[in-house]
Amino acid sequence: MKSKTNKLLIIIPIILIFIWLGIGGVGGPIFGKLSDVSSNDQANFLPASADSTKVQNQITNFLPSKNVPAVIVIASNNKIRPAHFVHYAQLKEKYSSINGVQPGAGGVIGPIPSKDGLALEYLVQVVNANNLANVINDLKTTTNNSLISPDQGYVTGPAGLAADLFNAFKGIDGILLYVAVGTVFFILLLVYRSLILPFLVLIGAMFALTGAILVVYYLAKNNVIKLNGQSQGILSILVIGASTDYSLLLISRYREALDHHKSKYNAIVRAWKRAFEPILASAATVILALLCLLFSDLNSNKGLGPVAAIGIAFSFLSAMTLLPAFLVLFGRKSFWPFQPKFDGKEELKEPATEYKKGIWTYIPNFIEKKYRLIWIFLLIILIISSLGLFQLKASGITIAQSILGKSSAVTGQNVASEHFPAGAGSPTEIITPLSSSDKVLDIVKANNGVSSAVIYANPINGSPVVSNGNVLINATFNSVSSSAQANNTVLAIRNRLKTIEPNALVGGVTAVSLDTNRTAQSDLRKIVPIVLVVIFIILMLLLRSVMAPFLLVLSVIVSFAASLGLSALVFNHILKFPGSDASVPLFGFIFLVALGIDYNIFLMSRVREESLKTGTKKGILLGLSVTGGVITSAGIVLAATFASLIVIPILFLAQIAFIVAFGVLVDTVIVRSFLVPSASYDIGKLIWWPSKLWSKGKK
Repeated sequence: MKSKTNKLLIIIPIILIFIWLGIGGVGGPIFGKLSDVSSNDQANFLPASADSTKVQNQITNFLPSKNVPAVIVIASNNKIRPAHFVHYAQLKEKYSSINGVQPGAGGVIGPIPSKDGLALEYLVQVVNANNLANVINDLKTTTNNSLISPDQGYVTGPAGLAADLFNAFKGIDGILLYVAVGTVFFILLLVYRSLILPFLVLIGAMFALTGAILVVYYLAKNNVIKLNGQSQGILSILVIGASTDYSLLLISRYREALDHHKSKYNAIVRAWKRAFEPILASAATVILALLCLLFSDLNSNKGLGPVAAIGIAFSFLSAMTLLPAFLVLFGRKSFWPFQPKFDGKEELKEPATEYKKGIWTYIPNFIEKKYRLIWIFLLIILIISSLGLFQLKASGITIAQSILGKSSAVTGQNVASEHFPAGAGSPTEIITPLSSSDKVLDIVKANNGVSSAVIYANPINGSPVVSNGNVLINATFNSVSSSAQANNTVLAIRNRLKTIEPNALVGGVTAVSLDTNRTAQSDLRKIVPIVLVVIFIILMLLLRSVMAPFLLVLSVIVSFAASLGLSALVFNHILKFPGSDASVPLFGFIFLVALGIDYNIFLMSRVREESLKTGTKKGILLGLSVTGGVITSAGIVLAATFASLIVIPILFLAQIAFIVAFGVLVDTVIVRSFLVPSASYDIGKLIWWPSKLWSKGKK
């Protein structure tokens, strides 16, 4: 019977490895193809009920296709001479001949001279949105080849900015992954001082990512989920970070078990049983918290939920199947050159836990002596830090502001704004019944934020285009599209039209931005309480208590508020960011609360285990002592992994990287190491109320 068991323990790891090799073989070729099924068009993420979505759906009734306008600006230091104007006028025909530019009348408008005579402008309709980058490159090449020195040319507008945004996201499939993996590998080398373990952990993480990408790719390809560049980047980071965290907890248990079990098979079975429940609870917490995003009205948020949840699920599966298989095959050699030694006595039962040596002996002793002072002091500090929340400017940003680093389109937009109305090339589109079009046009023109407004006409005969009894009004704003001033102009026009023509719809780039911001803020108010309830229920089931979950949820809320408050101060006063995407608070909350509760789950599940043997107060100190090192290492790994997002020059990802990395360190080093243990120690066995451990357990 024993020989059959041993054979089974040898065969199972090999089977598991072959299964994961199969997943890698199928998913490997898809590894760099997520961008093919990813979209970064904001309009695709709004609910169908939004005015801007309705305009987006009806705009093809007036225009030949869903064009993306490009604005080409040629600027000179001196007034443009008539001869130079004639030279640049020839560009219209060259632009029209570029593949991807709308042919015929209306495809290219210009050259339009500026009032100051220092610049010319072309409005180019790009019809091939799927090949946007190549069209923009052709427009840049054509412009640069025709410039008269020392004139400067720029391709900007929605199409130019979108192309630069696309280029910024290119690194997600390559450099982001290399930086994240390299960072994690370096930290694991420092933590374990082993040359083998980091490879085993990261191989498991990469297989988990391959499996997740395989599922996400086909779901996005078949329009089951919406995928954008933000979700794509977060997926890679989340899988690598979570998979490593789960692996660290299992490895910690395995190393403990190797001290008391001669057989590597017995050791892995014991470690797996002890690690399974907290890792499962952790993964379930994060998955369910992420799936709460399905309640979002914003499709970009709704899409992130299942994408990230799939990543966490594969992280859990890899850590609990592939990694144990590796650890069984390598045994003690996994830790080479510092291999754990068998203590000479096979333990049939779990041995009594002993304090770890070093700092994780000092910290529990310090908490034992100063527990009340510690938690009160830290709580005050965190509450004060959270006051920075009032300085968080999460009301949305323009597309230009979302691109960090050099961008010719951003430079071009700034140049264009110096010579032309800032909203040129990004018209606000108003669809209104023909019967009230004159009144609506007068209202739009009367707004101080509007530079000009016209009813869209047939470019051949000049007559208004009418579809289903409606006409289209194009309004050019004085302010940059999607800016706070432009958003306010859209809001003012909408409010005025409600009383004059309630059937009028206001859309366009700025309206999309405004509707996105308002929907994101609504999602935050709706999803936050749902996530907290879900996490509270999971913690109650895991810890068999009401008081402990209440304390843990309260601690992560305070930790999140403090982290976001301090991040706001850094963004405003140190990094000088122009603002934040309206989704930043929600994404920060989801990741910090869901991932932050992970470490408390790892801690308190071990504390409960030790409390059953030694009593609550000693169990708290023992649990902190034995989990302190591994949880701190896991927190550093996750923080470093999320920090890798800064290599992608997108403001949203840079802010999420800072908030999550900083917040995880706050949660790991301060909340989990000091605040929760000291508060729990002060509460005593009441922390387990109303379970048997409260009523019958030791103090």
